[in-house]
Amino acid sequence: MKKLILIVGIALTMISCTKESCNCGVIQSDNISDYSIVIRNSCSDNNKTFYLSEGDWMNAHTGDDYCINNIESW
Repeated sequence: MKKLILIVGIALTMISCTKESCNCGVIQSDNISDYSIVIRNSCSDNNKTFYLSEGDWMNAHTGDDYCINNIESW
């Protein structure tokens, strides 16, 4: 029984590690005039513009991975 629980636990861990988050991607560009960034989605390769607060925009650098939490994917 312990072996079964261990095997199931390892399998679940492996599945969760390989699942890619489709609300994340790489910042392609940014725009200071409206605090926006363009992100290329890591699942679909689609680009989308997101408007951030000034503080969030200051910490979002071109080339960094960035996730948008209030959206599933694009």
